[in-house]
Amino acid sequence: MLKRLLLLAVLVALIGAFFAFDLGRYFSLASLQDQRGDLIALRDAQPWLMTLAYFVIYVLATALSLPGAAILTLAGGAIFGFGWGLLIVSFASTVGATGAFLVARYVARGAIDARYGARLKAINAGIEKEGAFYLFTLRLVPIFPFFLINLLLGLTQMRATTFFWVSQLGMLPGTMVYVNAGTQLAQLESLGGILSPGLIGAFVLLGVFPLIAKKIIAIIKARKVYAGWARPKSFDRNLIVIGAGAAGLVSSYIAAAVKAKVTLIEKHAMGGDCLNTGCVPSKALIRSAKYASHLTRAEEFGFTGVSGRPDFAKVMARVHDTVKAIEPHDSVERYTDLGVECIKGEARFIDPWTVEVNGQRLTARGIVIATGARPFVPPVPGLDDVGYRTSDTLWELTELPKRLVVLGGGPIGSELTQAFARLGSHVTQVEMQPRLMGREDPDVSALVQARFETEGVDVRINTKAVRAELKDGEKRLIVEHDGSESAIAFDEILVAVGRRARLTGFGLEDIGVKTGRTVEVNDFLQTNFPHIFACGDVAGPYQFTHTASHMAWYAAVNSLFAPLLTLRGGPFKVDYSVIPWATFTEPEVARVGLSETEAREKGIPFEVARYALEELDRAIADGEAHGFIKVLTVPGKDKILGVTLVGEHAGDLIAEYVLAMKQGIGLNKLLGTIHIYPTLAEANKYVAGQWKQAHKPEKLLAWVARYHAWRRR
Repeated sequence: MLKRLLLLAVLVALIGAFFAFDLGRYFSLASLQDQRGDLIALRDAQPWLMTLAYFVIYVLATALSLPGAAILTLAGGAIFGFGWGLLIVSFASTVGATGAFLVARYVARGAIDARYGARLKAINAGIEKEGAFYLFTLRLVPIFPFFLINLLLGLTQMRATTFFWVSQLGMLPGTMVYVNAGTQLAQLESLGGILSPGLIGAFVLLGVFPLIAKKIIAIIKARKVYAGWARPKSFDRNLIVIGAGAAGLVSSYIAAAVKAKVTLIEKHAMGGDCLNTGCVPSKALIRSAKYASHLTRAEEFGFTGVSGRPDFAKVMARVHDTVKAIEPHDSVERYTDLGVECIKGEARFIDPWTVEVNGQRLTARGIVIATGARPFVPPVPGLDDVGYRTSDTLWELTELPKRLVVLGGGPIGSELTQAFARLGSHVTQVEMQPRLMGREDPDVSALVQARFETEGVDVRINTKAVRAELKDGEKRLIVEHDGSESAIAFDEILVAVGRRARLTGFGLEDIGVKTGRTVEVNDFLQTNFPHIFACGDVAGPYQFTHTASHMAWYAAVNSLFAPLLTLRGGPFKVDYSVIPWATFTEPEVARVGLSETEAREKGIPFEVARYALEELDRAIADGEAHGFIKVLTVPGKDKILGVTLVGEHAGDLIAEYVLAMKQGIGLNKLLGTIHIYPTLAEANKYVAGQWKQAHKPEKLLAWVARYHAWRRR
């Protein structure tokens, strides 16, 4: 321990001396130009001494992680020429980097392992498996500073010999470019020399080297991932899209719009889950249920003698009619007219470029996986025996279940719980977690639960489904709460505990596409095969129709224009910075950005501006004076970190905040924007006013008060 501390003290002293004596002034381009003549003269007089001195200085600079390695590399070319300079710099940089690597290992690895050993297991496992390749990548394309790579890898279990030879090989191309540039700088004797072809060429090479390096890395990765596969000499199509939900439709639409040849394959119905079993039918059902709730409130709005009873068969007929009315938007006919080849059938990968459907084999340069997700059914004993519904099969009902159990308190479960309760079912909602809608703040959950209970829903939180059974001809769900079991009788049970990505049945495992809970993709939505992309629910991380469409743009563009995108530095990175969502219960819940709970969990400082919709004129006039807007901002500033909106038309009102966050608009500008009176949207302005009130310039206002007092004299 003492030796480590002494070594650390020496290192700190050396680094401190470097900055204290301003030695960095010698590691500049101007200094190199000024001293070039003297250095060359010294090289000519004492070549071996000069070589040794330069080598030692370079090793010390890199070992101590001092700034100036780039200038030292240029100096190698300027002083020693390309060949000898390259040889010296190549070994000096590697020796120095390895020195920093070993020092970090000796001084800090023991303490790091003792404190974070468990967390480092996964990192060390990855280093053992792919460490050499990733070090080579980092050396070839300097994404991170070299000194940081040296120090951090010293804390891992990478072997020093591996670190040395991979660093030597990986840094060689960059070293060649910099040493060559140094030789050109050595020839710069006048301002006219700046325009010399050699110097211009050297700096052009410096500029394009990162692009060349990235291309080399891409080729190396491609050779590795495609090993064992024979790539077609030509392709039938530019793009094949598997799945005709939101992600697949948008991907194929974009491809057709830019005149690419694209084939869209769907084994069920065009439009995917959203149109057929998700967003559209559920919102149609919710609208009928809301109308039913308004009938019960007729007296509140000044009507007497109003009555009505939902006819569930007609309600469901309306739901199906709504789906049929929207079907043309997603139809084969429409997309065929747009230039998309649509095929109904089951797609299956034959190889990374070939997909078989209906006995026909299609090849494409790019493929997009957009197979969506399916309802997850937990392994509750007896569930298969009694029978259950999911959000996929619910729409087959023609009779209203008198007693409905909804298993799950998330967005889907909550929306359908309230809808069926309003249509006349006795609904029991069972949620294993401490509250409904666990992704939202506790005050949101409490408001929604209170509304459900007011409308007659039996909400069971902290309740676990143990088993389902059929007893004396009656279906029952046995649940556990606070250690005791009880039975809930039901006619139908709806399982709504989440959705899982559709990963099987079309050959991903046959060709080796990496999957976990979803298809594994990088920031550009590429799978481990760079030409195969995935987007939408099958890739996550958000399972919303609007995010699926958002992701689809990136997948399609990155696939179709891959060669051209190298000119801008690579493909487009998918942007998840501002993702809104809404749950269409009543009160409606919408959110974008951070919630209070998330901000606290992440340790992000924030302030809260809050406005109660009970105070809003239009909400009062509409009889919907409930809910609130809550805006999180950076402390002392009007920058928006997140917004939660609970109330009538929250999903529409949130759009103003989505735009504000995306475009960097703060609450001051929202406050200064005219909103029509009387509208619900005025609430967005009023919450900005609440923020402004809390940030009044008190000292300035005190002086203003004195000014007005003086004016009254």
